[in-house]
Amino acid sequence: MKTIYFVRHGETVWNVENKICGATDIELTERGHQQAVETGKKILEEGIQADEILYSPLVRAAETARHISEITGIPARVEPRLKEQCFGKWEATPRDGKEFQKAKEEFCCRYEGGESMLQLAQRIYNLLDEIRDEPGDRTYILVAHNGISRVVHSYFYEMTNAEYAAFGVKNCAVLRYDFK
Repeated sequence: MKTIYFVRHGETVWNVENKICGATDIELTERGHQQAVETGKKILEEGIQADEILYSPLVRAAETARHISEITGIPARVEPRLKEQCFGKWEATPRDGKEFQKAKEEFCCRYEGGESMLQLAQRIYNLLDEIRDEPGDRTYILVAHNGISRVVHSYFYEMTNAEYAAFGVKNCAVLRYDFK
């Protein structure tokens, strides 16, 4: 069976400030680095074995993946398609802003300079299809972002638009998905 584990990056300053990070390259906080180290230890303790870590090119995910790789010994490489969705004019604005929440309901909307949910889903679904169709039973850890977590979850489970918009994972959460 093929399996992927999804790990959201550690805490950033903008997470603490309740701002939308999106494709803006925001560093981890000291706590974010510690969360990543603890996640690597948790992966070891739980006996999670993976062939490779694929991570977003944004520094918050790259640093999280680096910590996990150093602790577990699992090789890691950048996967550009795991980059967070670009939220255009909404980046650096409050995550819970009413106008942004309304804009998220429009899956074709590009957020005035950003990327639509449909564009995001295309690149993530293509990546997951490639992993699914590879020969053999490889296991991957994907280290990416909250927006990416929604798309990954929707690939494996039916979701309404409202469930999709509300879905999220905490920093350094580890979720498992099995290809059927």
